[in-house]
Amino acid sequence: MVNDRVFDHLIVLGVAFLAAVVLTPIVVRTVTWFGLLKAPGGRNVHTKPTPEFGGIAMYVAVLIALAVATQLPAFRAIFGTTSEPEAMVLSSALIFWVGLLDDSRPIRAIVKLAGQVLAASVAVIFGVSVHYVYIPFGDGQIVSLSGELSTLVTVILIVAMVNAVNLVDGIDGLAAGIVCIASTAMLIWVLAPATTPYPSLQGAASLILAALIGTTLGFLVFNFHPASIFMGDTGAMMLGFLLGTASVSAIGNAITPSSSDFVVTAIPVLIPAAVLAIPFLDVLLAILRRTIQGRPIFSPDKNHLHHRILKLGNGQRGTVMILWGWAALIAFTVVGPVLAPFRPVLAFSAVGGVCLLIATWVPHWTRRHFNTDDHEETTSA
Repeated sequence: MVNDRVFDHLIVLGVAFLAAVVLTPIVVRTVTWFGLLKAPGGRNVHTKPTPEFGGIAMYVAVLIALAVATQLPAFRAIFGTTSEPEAMVLSSALIFWVGLLDDSRPIRAIVKLAGQVLAASVAVIFGVSVHYVYIPFGDGQIVSLSGELSTLVTVILIVAMVNAVNLVDGIDGLAAGIVCIASTAMLIWVLAPATTPYPSLQGAASLILAALIGTTLGFLVFNFHPASIFMGDTGAMMLGFLLGTASVSAIGNAITPSSSDFVVTAIPVLIPAAVLAIPFLDVLLAILRRTIQGRPIFSPDKNHLHHRILKLGNGQRGTVMILWGWAALIAFTVVGPVLAPFRPVLAFSAVGGVCLLIATWVPHWTRRHFNTDDHEETTSA
């Protein structure tokens, strides 16, 4: 039976989903009427001009869901005792406008980064921050951060999440799906019985995560291949920002944690970090590749991970579903051991990894096999 707290989260999720489904077609028509279409070519993989600015619909959907949440019993205490929801709304508005400006008239990378840092700093000023860091080496210890160091760590974490999501937004549905998977895993963790002794997890994080899940699911109705609209930097940076601030919020800072407590409460940060580990690795490889080639590190190319999977013979839908599969598998591996016995989780993860590897390479092997057969038939003829 679904308890009242979970039911209220489902209401927020449902409202966000419906709002995104209703608002996205309106944005599509409006953007198309103004002729604000993203042309194909270059590093882009789409084949026809497509509306951008889907982030507008997603951001408004999140705001509507949060407005409804103010009237729900599970969230009244949150709005009455902490400034985190307001902090996330205000600071995400800054990142939204930075993305909107970049989508309207591309801005320099350093200017975009400055806007991200400013938005993250505003979130910190209003109380969204990391005060403790767990050092896993040796016997493990908790390090209390000074005010300046706390600000620095929090800003770096949020900005890293913003750029990680922005970088995976290179193919229809990929970024929205990965954010949805990470948010779902985090929300399951926050609402799980194993975390109920940790009241710090009952803050604004679960509310933001429910809104993110509903919003991304609603947007995917129109963003899955063939996409009728792209989220643009407006949407990608906003999603990454809210995911990052929700992660920080979920750690909790009300009391000084013990080592065991901190391992439990730090999981919400580990989940998106693990899910986005592949994009982070992709970024590092891109920087290394461009440095070796003597090219600027911000210069675009078509050698990112999703481009390489496409080149193996997977279509856009297949490529996205493979990457979604890896994200879901990683999220399950992180969350699973607390919700189920470790050995079955490990076994399932191993089998899932093998299946995903096979799914990734089968089109390439099949194409090579048939090409070889065709060549032999031609030669014998």
